[in-house]
Amino acid sequence: MSKTLNYQEEPITEALHSIIERWKDEEGNLIMIFHAIQKEYGYVPRNVAIFVSETLSIPLARIYEITTFYNYFNLEPPAENTIAVCMGTACYLKGAEDVLNAFRKEVSIKAGEHYSEDRKYKIEEIRCIGCCGLAPVITFNEEIIGRVTAADVASIVKEKSK
Repeated sequence: MSKTLNYQEEPITEALHSIIERWKDEEGNLIMIFHAIQKEYGYVPRNVAIFVSETLSIPLARIYEITTFYNYFNLEPPAENTIAVCMGTACYLKGAEDVLNAFRKEVSIKAGEHYSEDRKYKIEEIRCIGCCGLAPVITFNEEIIGRVTAADVASIVKEKSK
């Protein structure tokens, strides 16, 4: 079972006001606004989405249509470390599921969940990242690591964690 979203209040910054001001009169502005918000905060905070809704007189439902439709947008604060395990065909056939399970065990994340209790780690299952010749492949904080085995997981976590 997945946990409920962890909402936290983020400050309404001068940068946020500038983002809205920059894009408020542009066609298709919501996507650009939320790209900039994600860059500013690392995710789309709920109170910021509400602020944008109220400031631009756009229904909050419309904002969530956009932020939930596009995979780029995150609605939860980022973890300190993000581990993405490629589950594309080549990686899967070469043991990616074992690697994924080893990472889950190493950082204490149950199947079906994405974050460790302390939010130090997030695990994502992703589809092909285009490094099939290095299968199975993971990214650890966006660094690509290839030919990963379950036996490698503990040392990767120790070496790469922030």
